[in-house]
Amino acid sequence: MSEPKPPSPPSGDTYKGWLFKWTNYIKGYQRRWFVLSNGLLSYYRTQAEMGHTCRGTINLATANIAVEDSCNFVISNGGAQTYHLKASSEVERQRWITALELAKAKAIHMQAESDDSGDEGPMVPPSSGQGGGCRNSEIQSTLRTLNSKVEDLSTCNDLIVKHGSALQRSLSELEGIRVGGDMGEKIRQVTERATLFRITSNAMINACRDFLSLAQTHSKRWQKALQTEREQRIRLEETLEQLAKQHNHLERAFRGATVLPPSFSNPTLGNKGKDDDNEFFDAMEDPAEFITVPADPKYHRRSGSNVSGISSETGMDDQSFDELSLTSNPESPQPLDIEPVRQRRTRIPDKPNYYLNLWSIMKNCIGKELSKIPMPVNFNEPLSMLQRLSEDLEYYELLDKAAKCQSSLEQMCYVAAFTVSSYSTTVNRTGKPFNPLLGETFELDRLRECGYRSLCEQVSHHPPAAAHHATSEKGWSLRQEITLASKFRGKYFSIMPLGSIQCMFDKSKNHYSWKKVTTTVHNIIVGKLWIDQSGEIDVVNHRTGDRCHLKFVPYSYFSRDVPRKVTGVVTDKDGKAHYVLSGTWDEKMEFSRVMQSSKGENGTEGKQRTVYQTLKAKEIWRNNPLPEGAENMYYFSSLALTLNEPEEGVAPTDSRRRPDQRLMEEGRWDEANTEKQRLEEKQRTVRREREREALKAASSPEEAVTEDSFSDSPLKSAHQDNYQALWFEQIDDPISGEKMHVYKGGYWEAKEQGSWDMCPDIF
Repeated sequence: MSEPKPPSPPSGDTYKGWLFKWTNYIKGYQRRWFVLSNGLLSYYRTQAEMGHTCRGTINLATANIAVEDSCNFVISNGGAQTYHLKASSEVERQRWITALELAKAKAIHMQAESDDSGDEGPMVPPSSGQGGGCRNSEIQSTLRTLNSKVEDLSTCNDLIVKHGSALQRSLSELEGIRVGGDMGEKIRQVTERATLFRITSNAMINACRDFLSLAQTHSKRWQKALQTEREQRIRLEETLEQLAKQHNHLERAFRGATVLPPSFSNPTLGNKGKDDDNEFFDAMEDPAEFITVPADPKYHRRSGSNVSGISSETGMDDQSFDELSLTSNPESPQPLDIEPVRQRRTRIPDKPNYYLNLWSIMKNCIGKELSKIPMPVNFNEPLSMLQRLSEDLEYYELLDKAAKCQSSLEQMCYVAAFTVSSYSTTVNRTGKPFNPLLGETFELDRLRECGYRSLCEQVSHHPPAAAHHATSEKGWSLRQEITLASKFRGKYFSIMPLGSIQCMFDKSKNHYSWKKVTTTVHNIIVGKLWIDQSGEIDVVNHRTGDRCHLKFVPYSYFSRDVPRKVTGVVTDKDGKAHYVLSGTWDEKMEFSRVMQSSKGENGTEGKQRTVYQTLKAKEIWRNNPLPEGAENMYYFSSLALTLNEPEEGVAPTDSRRRPDQRLMEEGRWDEANTEKQRLEEKQRTVRREREREALKAASSPEEAVTEDSFSDSPLKSAHQDNYQALWFEQIDDPISGEKMHVYKGGYWEAKEQGSWDMCPDIF
């Protein structure tokens, strides 16, 4: 009397079945076995693969589910993964949509509970007075019951349509028959079909009554439970904020009790105080690796003889380090008449006073890679990462002076100071630079003013990587390829630059290399954001074997050291120390010539520290003061203010031409956010087109790109090799032993000719 009822989703959180998945333009839709479990949708080629080979998984907590037509639907998590799926029928598609939406709601709920419980703590079921596990089990049981009732209603609806149509046909036939012997048979058929229709209608009515009764029974309880959960979440967030504030109060109280000097009580203050010998400091302080003491006075006497094997030149403490190095250089250039150059801007529009609840956005990103998370421009500063990378050349004069040094050890001091100086502009720069688009470039042409020019290009998007090349008329060149990795850990997030920086000098053929340290942004939850640099850098001269070991000391409330402290020792290939460097990465660096070294007494943790006897310290680098009103202009330096200034003749891919960045600089943030989303979607479209071209270019089964060789993600780095950088080429770097993009030439010639036909349309 009725048609067989299709199977309902199985009990529990797992739903399985066959769907057709779009793979590529060659194979089209392919049949795949999908499994929905614990908020994750995974697929396999066959059911047998479930035990060993998963072909792909998407997290529904961050996914968007969209219906295209009667059988097709799309699941996407914001561009990184997209599944185009097709069911065998509209009913089957609706069952999947229902199961997916329920799984997504639960996944979001579980993720919210996980975020509230802490950064890396285990996920536990919520508890309440009646028991969170029992309540969750009750809700799941009720949902399964309601789902079963909906299936019953669907079946009854199909039967009503079927039997109603049959009854209508019988009535039509009854009207057209003649009075005769077949009257009784027709009336019997109509009566039978009317009875079936009545039974089915009664079943529908009863199912509706049961569903309505069940929904009414649980509706108020669910509303109350939902309100309770919402109130608990609000209380948890308020408690977390109060705890953070109490933490800050305790820190301030501790600093007051230990009589720390004002300059140490707040790492965001720029003024540095002097140490007080009578102050008390906690024993948790990390002991220094070495200490310095004034050298014996005999080393300061000017004499033509050698003292302890050290030439008399080392005793000239009356002369500056620059004079020692440069006066002995017969090729030091004479002053020339300076040719007038263009006036560059000294201001940008003030930063709008937009309110931004940073924690409300960042709390769902704990433990994730920030470069893959779309961020509004409210987090940004109106510069791209390529422009920020070019700011490393703020103190290019240090390399100019290094190029004139006669001694490789003296040259190392300048190079080491240059590595430290590149961090000075970051001390108050809490804004995030724009992630460059693939193929985006930035030129910094200061040939007339400063004698150097540089070029940056974004050569990879995920992971984000930028190649940089700079050359100077003063006889040095710089190249680097930086890939950023970042992690958010709740109260702070860290940016770890990966990649090598290399500096070459034409005259001496000295070749230096080093890597960057970790940048950490603190006080994400509450308080004023502040930045710290921490880690160690080894600057190596690969020609001579000279080395400078720099240590960026992380800020600590328990340390007697000044904030942002940096120390370093310059040694030759035999490990003998020649210079000691000290200072801070935001203000200045000094050097001292080592006259004698010895092993000192053990430190607080049993570590034996080296004692260096040194001459009087000389300043080798000091930061430039910020322009007036910098606090209203993102704390940009004078150089940073000029980086996004419109300039004629630059490439169409130059960061100055980026529309969302320009809108943000002008204070039109809403328009900038809209434009940023358009550019990102355009980049995804270009990526997909590049993948299609790769498929078409496959000339044999061995070379063909299959479904499993790259996913639906348009930004997956596994196929970033489909993109070829325009101005840089990848080589096996003999210095670092890694692959590195180096400048292959042609950019400045193209600019001189005004020929940019080869540049892609990225904006």
